[in-house]
Amino acid sequence: MDDKAATTADALELLMINQTALRAAIEELGTWIRQRGSVHVYDNAMTCLQALDTNASSIAYAIELLRTS
Repeated sequence: MDDKAATTADALELLMINQTALRAAIEELGTWIRQRGSVHVYDNAMTCLQALDTNASSIAYAIELLRTS
C-alpha cells in the first residue's frame, strides 16, 4: 500500500470512529427523549441512524480496499 492510500485509509478510519461515537450519542439522546414521551422524535432519530449504519459499511469496505491495495 502506498503512502497516499495509507493516509486516506487512516483518515477514513478516524472519520468512521467519529461516526460511530456520534451514532452512540444520538441513540442515547433519542432513548432519553423517548423515555420522556416524545416517541415521534425518537423514531425520527432512529431513522436517521439507519443512514449512518448503511454508510458505515460502505466506509469500512473502502478502508479495506485501500489497505489491501
